[in-house]
Amino acid sequence: MANGIVMRDAHYPGRAPIDAYGNGGFRFADMSHRGSLMCLPSGVHGWKPRDPSALGVWDFDRLLDEADDIEILLVGTGTELKPLSPQLRQALRDKGVPADPMSTGAAVRTFNVLLAEDRAVAAALVAVD
Repeated sequence: MANGIVMRDAHYPGRAPIDAYGNGGFRFADMSHRGSLMCLPSGVHGWKPRDPSALGVWDFDRLLDEADDIEILLVGTGTELKPLSPQLRQALRDKGVPADPMSTGAAVRTFNVLLAEDRAVAAALVAVD
């Protein structure tokens, strides 16, 4: 049996506000994560969208599986607001999840406010430098 580091998908099993963002990652719950995040009712997950500049339905499979527990989705699209594709909007609408795209900074701030209000908020946050 080989000893060594076991790499697992990043996952924090709880809801936590985002303390800081930038430099390609996020800080939350006294931890830091390099890369994008998806904050869901099941916890905070590392997220690797195929193309952060053109998010697709496939990037939201995990979120769509938890759609029944989500009241609103905030999508942080990086440093600039980028619209969601019609296909992604339709997939979210089919699951009853309204989505609000905005810059990642605005999404982090809004997520924290809604989380503090104990709302059923989810966030998909593209990391920024």
